[in-house]
Order: sequence, then C-alpha cells, then structure tokens
Amino acid sequence: MELSLLVEYGWVLLILILLEGLLSADNALVLAIMAKHLPPDQQKKAINIGLMLAFIFRIGAIFIISFLFHVWWIQAIGAAYLIFIALKHLLKKDHSGREKAGKSYRATVAQIALADIAFAVDSILAAVALVIALPGTPMGEIGGMDGAQFIVILIGAIAGLIVIRFAAGFFVKILTQRPSLETAAMLLVGWVGVKLLMHTLAHPALHIIPHDFVEGPIWNTIFWSVMLLIALGGWFLSGKKTEQST
Repeated sequence: MELSLLVEYGWVLLILILLEGLLSADNALVLAIMAKHLPPDQQKKAINIGLMLAFIFRIGAIFIISFLFHVWWIQAIGAAYLIFIALKHLLKKDHSGREKAGKSYRATVAQIALADIAFAVDSILAAVALVIALPGTPMGEIGGMDGAQFIVILIGAIAGLIVIRFAAGFFVKILTQRPSLETAAMLLVGWVGVKLLMHTLAHPALHIIPHDFVEGPIWNTIFWSVMLLIALGGWFLSGKKTEQST
C-alpha cells in the first residue's frame, strides 16, 4: 500500500477510535445502569457477558452492513427501548425512592443484549459513514467491503469495547457511591435513546430529518451539551452514600 494511502487510512483510524470512544461511553453507561442492582459478583459477570455480546454484535454488524443500511427499525426498537426503561425507572418508584423490585440476572443479561444490538448498529453505521469515502486498496473484500476499510472499522470497534470495559466498571462504582445519581443516569439513558431516535429519523429509508443535521455540529453540540448538563446537575445534586447507609 502506498505511503499516502497509509497516512490517509491512519488519520481516519485515529478519528474513528475517538468517535468509537465517545459512542461507547453512553453504551457503557447503559450497561452499568442495567447491571448495578445485581450483587457485585453478578455485576462483573453481567458486564463481561455484555462485552462479549457487544463484540459479537459489532463484528456481525460489520459483516452484514450492506443489509443494515436498509434496516432502520433495529435502531428504532433500540431507541424506544432505552427511552422506555428510562421513563419506567423515573416514574415507577415506591415511597423510599427505590425501585420496587430488582430484575433477575437472566432478565438483566437479556436487557443488555437488546441494548447491545441497538448500539452495535449505531456504532457500525457511524463507522462506515466515516470510512466509506476512503479509496479502495488491493486487499480484496471482506464482508462486502474493501479489506482495508473492514480492518479499520474492526480496530475501531475493538477500541470502543476497551472503552466500555473500563468505563462500565467506573460508572457502576460511581453509582454505588452516589445512589441518588442514578436518576440523572437514567435521564442520560433516555437522552441516549433520543440520539438513536434522531439517527432513525435520519435513516435513508425514512429521511424524516436531514442526515447532515444528525451528523453535523449543531445536533452534536446539543447532544453533548445536554449530556454534560445532566451529568453535572446530577453530580452536584446527589449526595455521597454514607458508610452506615443500607
């Protein structure tokens, strides 16, 4: 491969790794929220299973990307699901402010799997949109796309999973130390659902809103500004859990 081509691919790979890091941060938050109510040993198992499922779904999404371009309803289901669990958590409380009943381990893993599918589609479609403009190479085709493009997307996906691995544990720890922060966290989950909804509405098959708007600076500024405001508001309004509290 020519040097100029290597430089071009390398630059896009760096951008993609940063993009996957940002996309994976909200994935990690959702995973942490879903696993938080489990005992510590089951939390780790659920998170590890979530990582494994995320890897499987993302790799699978790369191989069937030509099909996914036409399947807008997967993102729609993911968006509706995240908004639903956020609203359910915020509205269905008992008088102590805690959820009335925790979900079983298997139900939690099933929740994580469904969320991972939606995030995998969102992540890979964003990656393909970034990589698809790169020039072709003599590496042949993998999964219906240029081999070099496939490798770049694969590396980006792995980078995203590394972010999820470390960020999910961090989010669980923070939410355990500050239980009242969970309300803000669920608002973030709902807001992430809104982001997936925007991507769904901008899908070529629907084209209800312009795709350039969803991928452009205005919407991204709005999305991350609201994320930051919710996070900061939740942090400053939440109290740290006392040593003797149960």
